[in-house]
Amino acid sequence: MKKILSLFLAVCLALPLFAQVRGKINIPNLNGYVTLKCDFHMHTVFSDGSVWPTVRIDEAFREGLDAISITDHIEYRPHKDEVVGSHNRSYEIARASAQARGIILVKGSEITRDMPPGHSNAIFITNSDELDKPDFMNAFAAAKAQGAFFFWNHPCWDSQQPNVTQWFAEHTKLLEQGMMHGIEVVNGRTYCPEAHRWCLEKKLTMIGTSDVHGPMLNFAPGKHRSMTLVFARNATSEAIHEALKERRTAVYYEEFVIGEEKYLKELFEKAVDIKVEKSGNSARITFTNNSDLTFHLKKTQPDERIIYFRDYTIVPNGTHTITVRLQGGVTGGDVNFIIENFFVQPNEGMRYSVRI
Repeated sequence: MKKILSLFLAVCLALPLFAQVRGKINIPNLNGYVTLKCDFHMHTVFSDGSVWPTVRIDEAFREGLDAISITDHIEYRPHKDEVVGSHNRSYEIARASAQARGIILVKGSEITRDMPPGHSNAIFITNSDELDKPDFMNAFAAAKAQGAFFFWNHPCWDSQQPNVTQWFAEHTKLLEQGMMHGIEVVNGRTYCPEAHRWCLEKKLTMIGTSDVHGPMLNFAPGKHRSMTLVFARNATSEAIHEALKERRTAVYYEEFVIGEEKYLKELFEKAVDIKVEKSGNSARITFTNNSDLTFHLKKTQPDERIIYFRDYTIVPNGTHTITVRLQGGVTGGDVNFIIENFFVQPNEGMRYSVRI
């Protein structure tokens, strides 16, 4: 009887694992690259989070992520009396679960200091314990010796920069010494236009993260966590590291995609098939969206003889046909618009044209 009861309990405990289905976020690949959905900033009970490390793997699996990094604080561990272990422990606990579920787990830690320089993540490291140094430059140097990729966390966080978002001399020093490679353009639900501008000006990698501390609750259909889209040569840790160093990323935040224009333009063209049919003094443009992305279009620079929408939304996985009227003897031209939620400059959408 005891054996039967034990077996029953084991089956009951395992049911949630069998029931969980891997999610899918349909975003197209680019030429020569796979688009990986990644979150490189999150916490567990081994710093100031409230979940066990394997929960982060389960959440990533459920949401359709490809890679994550658990970046528990080095300097701030409020549960250390109850949760004992080295700074490597959260990674060690999560590693087997990540392998079993096909999630790429990147080893990382958060170097947590007052401003300046503020908080930074070091990922692709080998030993988190070696980052536990009193002087922040020594902590960064220890991570650099391990081949770390560094990014500055939440520069717009009002707890550290309540009035204005500034770049300090300490950030210049880190940049010049090869210890700043990227910046969080989005942290959680906060977009930082200053960080976006610095990434463009200083040739830094754009990063988007959840910075989740509590349990990641189930998202409503069509919703998702903030993340980094990494355009990697293949789905491996090594390829992700190479892509980050080469700045092949975009940030996916709510319905926004933020990145360099060359990547966002290709992403739009891979996601949406455009068909133009002309007949007399009108034309029909059919947009077929083969992705989970949304595109908000706004008319710009119009030729008054070419009449088309003012504002238009292409919804995910939908087909939309718009009619363009040609007047004043014009037989063709450009339908010009801005994709308002594809930011290629701070708070500025991407311009695009369809020729008819």
